[in-house]
Amino acid sequence: MMQAVETTAVAGGRLTIDLAAIRANYRQLETQVAPARVGAVVKANAYGLGAVEVASTLAAAGCRDFFVALLQEALALKPNLPTDAALHVLNGVAPGDEGLCARHGIQPVLNSLGQALRWRDAARAQGRPLSAAIQIDSGMSRFGLSPEEVDALAGEPGFRAEVDVRLIMTHLACAETPAAAVNRGQLDRFTALAARFGPGPERSIANSAGSFLATEFHGTLVRSGLALFGAEPAPGALGLLRPVVGLEARVNQVRTVEAGAGVGYGLTYVTMGRTRLATLAVGYADGWPRRLGGRASAWFGDTRLPIVGRVSMDSMMVDVTQLAPDALAEGDYVELIGPNADLDAVALAADTIPYEILTGLGARLARRYVDAAPADGDLLS
Repeated sequence: MMQAVETTAVAGGRLTIDLAAIRANYRQLETQVAPARVGAVVKANAYGLGAVEVASTLAAAGCRDFFVALLQEALALKPNLPTDAALHVLNGVAPGDEGLCARHGIQPVLNSLGQALRWRDAARAQGRPLSAAIQIDSGMSRFGLSPEEVDALAGEPGFRAEVDVRLIMTHLACAETPAAAVNRGQLDRFTALAARFGPGPERSIANSAGSFLATEFHGTLVRSGLALFGAEPAPGALGLLRPVVGLEARVNQVRTVEAGAGVGYGLTYVTMGRTRLATLAVGYADGWPRRLGGRASAWFGDTRLPIVGRVSMDSMMVDVTQLAPDALAEGDYVELIGPNADLDAVALAADTIPYEILTGLGARLARRYVDAAPADGDLLS
């Protein structure tokens, strides 16, 4: 405990994660997609927010379906989940790792005929059926069985007796664009191909954005990641989700420079008049994109502090001339993500997506978890 306090005190930036907001977003999504269930995608350390903390919060709220990308993530998370939770590995299992996956009760998503047959062989070696999910490529050309592989696997003698296929899934390429015709095309292809495995397995089509498409896209289980963490994955989500993340940077230095002073690497910004600058202890090594120099701002209260010059590896400069001379001192904190600039706004300024901002937030940032709301009744009004 002492080490955690010391780390927070000396970090250049602090990241606040609102667990009550994650829980509220989960409840909102449950309402959105009912009667389908909501599963949680907690890959990449829950998009940088802490897989154990986030998954534990969601499990306490009733979530029992979790998805990670890699077996190594699953092995780390499995001991922290309820025994009745299903933990899926989206990328499947690499050749030779089937036994390890099976021994720990982790369910791979079988993405190719080779993966499926190796998992069947692992079941034979274990002397018992092994559960799994199957992914069908319905048109994204990333993961999943092709139509030819679906036919081959569905016709494989005895496969279903040795592999307990509990879930059949696909992934939408353009779910964030509700009017895209490809969404309906993928749904129709998936429905036809999934039928080759019979009516037993559950169906999963929608990610966070897909949760806001028509009901037929929800299947029996939606796989939500970004929406749980407060970003708006699709136009239909506007105003429904609570922000989860706050990011602050510590002030390392405040100085006054005269007109004509160059600022930062390359001297890409030159002051027009006498200017007060604050150097902040967050840079691109902490996941704050370099391209935000000259495009985004920090905030102190409701005062905007433009980022001037280039973002450096460990620092950046902001113009604090608008503040009273004694308003900001070394050791104070300013807002980078928060009420004045949410995750979506920062991503827009960086010409990227909220996923990249979240997953890039570095290990040097001190992470603080808050849970200010009760477990029940925390839906948005």
